[in-house]
Amino acid sequence: MVESKHQWKAWLYLSPAIILLLVFTVWPIINTVRIAFLEGYSAQVAAAKGEFAFAFGIGNFKKVLVYKHFLTCLGNTMLICVLTVPLSTMIALLIAVCLNSIKPLQRALQTIYFLPYVTNSIAIGMVFAAMFSMTGIFGATEEISSYGIVNNILMALGLGHINWMNAGSSYAANIAVMVVYIVWNALPFKILILLGGLQSVNKQYYDAAKVDGTSRARTFWRITVPLLSPMIAYVVITGFIGGFKEYSSIVGVFGEAMGPVHDPGRLNTMVGFIYDALEGNNHGRASAAALILFAIIFVVTMLNLWVSKKKVHY
Repeated sequence: MVESKHQWKAWLYLSPAIILLLVFTVWPIINTVRIAFLEGYSAQVAAAKGEFAFAFGIGNFKKVLVYKHFLTCLGNTMLICVLTVPLSTMIALLIAVCLNSIKPLQRALQTIYFLPYVTNSIAIGMVFAAMFSMTGIFGATEEISSYGIVNNILMALGLGHINWMNAGSSYAANIAVMVVYIVWNALPFKILILLGGLQSVNKQYYDAAKVDGTSRARTFWRITVPLLSPMIAYVVITGFIGGFKEYSSIVGVFGEAMGPVHDPGRLNTMVGFIYDALEGNNHGRASAAALILFAIIFVVTMLNLWVSKKKVHY
């Protein structure tokens, strides 16, 4: 423990980090809250007429809630979270269990599974777009020159091709592409956390289960899952937080249009909604949308923490 007469040294060493946090984190948050309650705020008008030109109220929040694409953005964000978080958590848990039981090449396989986490999401999205998209002419006379890697695999299995993301594609097909990509992109971090938890589990539990002749399935559900419940709760909570902030994944796959060419904006999310408002010089609406998104994430996180208190075994 630092003695009181030397505490100034600790504050001196911490001061660069504290100053950076105050300037680039705390002040932007305070400024966002302030701007959200200045009705119709825009930086251009504020620079010309001053901030006293704006009335204080909740007009920006009303504009966000009645905006015609708000429910679409909110629905897409909620759907992505509900579909990807449980699926990615379960797959990551199964892969972590398998990796933990493999001794040869375990470290090499861990590195391979972790590579997507350190790869640019836009670049990965472009690769996924090439895998799912078809090339050719789409219209009255459809001429397809390439069906894409995924469709080639489906056709080889005799299942036929699917229009995943080109002109005329369905919303369900677009969401399926995004679910596959987001789940794949979310696996490395979750595998790392769950595998670390597995390696810290006392092996005596598994030895006792073997002596009792417990099946692997029962061992998994009665020993592995309860002992890993703190890690599972952590990856679920962080998964929902990350899911509500999804934006770069959709841009990587579908581009800035946030959807197929025949229906741009179809897959827009809450973060995309905020960026669109900023580009339109509607800073007040963007700030209000950011606070609404924060409130949603806060409520969902509190619900997850409440559930984890009842289900998690520490």
